[in-house]
Amino acid sequence: MDEVITLEIFDSIATLTLNRPKALNALNREMAEGLNRVFREIERNRSVRCLIITGAGDHFMAGGDIRYFQQCLALPEREREAEVNSVIGIVNDAAAVLRRLPQPAIASIRGNVAGFGMSLVAACDLAIAADNARFTQAYTQIATTPDGGNTFFLPRAVGLKRAAELSLLNRSLDAETALAWGLINKVVANDALETETAGMARRIRQGSVQAMAGVKSLLNASLQNPLEQQLQLEQASFLRCALAADFREGLDAFLEKRRPEFL
Repeated sequence: MDEVITLEIFDSIATLTLNRPKALNALNREMAEGLNRVFREIERNRSVRCLIITGAGDHFMAGGDIRYFQQCLALPEREREAEVNSVIGIVNDAAAVLRRLPQPAIASIRGNVAGFGMSLVAACDLAIAADNARFTQAYTQIATTPDGGNTFFLPRAVGLKRAAELSLLNRSLDAETALAWGLINKVVANDALETETAGMARRIRQGSVQAMAGVKSLLNASLQNPLEQQLQLEQASFLRCALAADFREGLDAFLEKRRPEFL
């Protein structure tokens, strides 16, 4: 495992840590490649029931590594074009894999979130933030445009006008405003972030794997489908779940007033 990315799996919960704390976990080629690889590993690992993404140190991710891009500027034009194109392609692939994971993904956030960090947060299914978190797009500050699915996920999270305000005016949001805008789900005290994140992940882990994956798939599909097609997908998904053992367990547990024990 690359040092810039660490992955721990315990009790069916995977914790991916962005591990460049001295650089505020800024994204470089090595981290982009690491994210792409780890997301694909988690996609294949059906023993993992939930993914947590967090940052080492005091910050989540301060966007792309400016020093890396400065180094790219020293390359001849064709080499620079090839390098930047390659890295952004890897970043975009990683975002696509993250979104299609059958496992729900939780962003656990403290400190600064900018650039691709915003893309990661918006692409996750759930997001919980410490009260010291601050969110900034920052792309146009360096005269570029978003990547990593940012312009797909962000407007769907906060609305088109607010996404434009964040992207064009580089408005910085504190945690409470990010919560009010719908970018995150919960704000907690900084020293409670790990505990609260673990509690959220345990609730997902205790759920039915098939039902959780089905919900995520349906929500993803709803972003493009007309109502009639979405209704058909809902019907097919409900039927698959109703024929599975977890459905019987869920019904029995409800009637017996106990916690279900899903497979």
